[in-house]
Amino acid sequence: MSIRKSSRLYPRTTNWIGASALGAALLAGTAIPSLADEALADLVETVSPSVVTIVAVQDAAPVPAQGQEFDFEGHPFGEFFKRFGGPEGFKMPDRGPSQGLGSGFVLDEDGYIVTNHHVVDNASTITVRLSDDRSFEAEIVGTDPLTDIAVLKIDAGEALQPVKLGDSDVIRVGEDVVAIGNPFGLNATVTTGIVSAKGRNISEGPYAEFIQTDAAINKGNSGGPLFNMEGEVVGVNSAIYSPSGGSVGLGFAVTSNIVDHITADLRDDGQVSRGWLGVSIQNVSPELAAAMGIDTATGALVSDIVSGSPADGVLQQGDVILTFNDETVDSSSDLPILVGTTKVGTDSVITVLRNGQEEQLELTIGQHQAASAEADVTVDDKVAGTSLGVTVAPLTETARAEMGVGENVDGVVVTGLKPDSPAAKAGLQRGDVIVKLGELETVTPDDLKAALESEKTDPALVLINRGGNQIFVAVEIA
Repeated sequence: MSIRKSSRLYPRTTNWIGASALGAALLAGTAIPSLADEALADLVETVSPSVVTIVAVQDAAPVPAQGQEFDFEGHPFGEFFKRFGGPEGFKMPDRGPSQGLGSGFVLDEDGYIVTNHHVVDNASTITVRLSDDRSFEAEIVGTDPLTDIAVLKIDAGEALQPVKLGDSDVIRVGEDVVAIGNPFGLNATVTTGIVSAKGRNISEGPYAEFIQTDAAINKGNSGGPLFNMEGEVVGVNSAIYSPSGGSVGLGFAVTSNIVDHITADLRDDGQVSRGWLGVSIQNVSPELAAAMGIDTATGALVSDIVSGSPADGVLQQGDVILTFNDETVDSSSDLPILVGTTKVGTDSVITVLRNGQEEQLELTIGQHQAASAEADVTVDDKVAGTSLGVTVAPLTETARAEMGVGENVDGVVVTGLKPDSPAAKAGLQRGDVIVKLGELETVTPDDLKAALESEKTDPALVLINRGGNQIFVAVEIA
């Protein structure tokens, strides 16, 4: 068996070395370090003290009360017990506290730390371990699930070494980047790669934009920084695409410009205030462009307007939004980020194409109303632990407008999925609207619970609406 060593290629650097010194080095078999290698080592040495380890502990799961069914997840005979029931007198052992590891970085010298929302979600205690192995209990300043960003605060008793947030808009595809984090608990691990793509949307919601990189990112890297070669953070490592669970060179980092906006908002009052237009939008396809007499298929096509919203009376159905506050809108995915990062109450200028003519319109950005009354839909019946593994919320008018769901569609919005849950395995995503489960309509979270409780078919047929399109999926309820 042979092992192939990999090497990185860096731009050729002119390095004037005296001929005699070069000859002596070659005769002695001494390796000559490249300037690029030295620059990378210097960068890592400079920024590594700012990278931290996040230890998030969740409390022990409570023992089910008398008459409730046990959760057999993780038990050696769990699948058998789910199908046929536990033996008479069986008592499920207490499940102890669980611990998760992630990464983060120092935002400023006062002890503010940035990481991922999913790293600290539902944690009872959070510990931040610095690069010198000192540990401090952290408090959550605020989190934003829609961009997967969280801000923590520790009191280290002295000024910490912060990193600088760079401008993710100016980074180019092909540039070198460096990821530092704690994959599998191996702290201060450094991996390198390039920017593989920009502006990626990986179905994490309308407000998150990602840099794709081939730098190795694995479990435990979440929340860690992605650096450019100037030592600036251009992204927060948040997700990977992997059939196996390990790195296959498809990593995704939330852009630093979004992180800058979100962290500033969270530090202000612990919440994120998002701007709102109140429109349903879609991409301009080549076919739509031809039908509308548009030369290029760019912009965001307004398909619906929420009554009483900032856009009501200003924008019209059929308008194609070309720019927002002088920022180009190339596709419909650009607009929510531009509007969402605009301060509420800001007077904004929108350029639209209306009836073949460009017009400039003015309106005042409103306050985004988040979906409320979330309900965790995990129903246990008397035969087996039956669950979807999703968190849902009512379908509000705001949510309709943002997700392009028509007034004729009723259902509940998926706001979260448990890893490896039946819903996640079936391909459901945050933002999907569950319309029916089996033969029952799911207008409210309680409807979904009732439908799941009464469903006898496995897999269950679930009708969802995704971005205005109706799709059937088969979910193996467990």
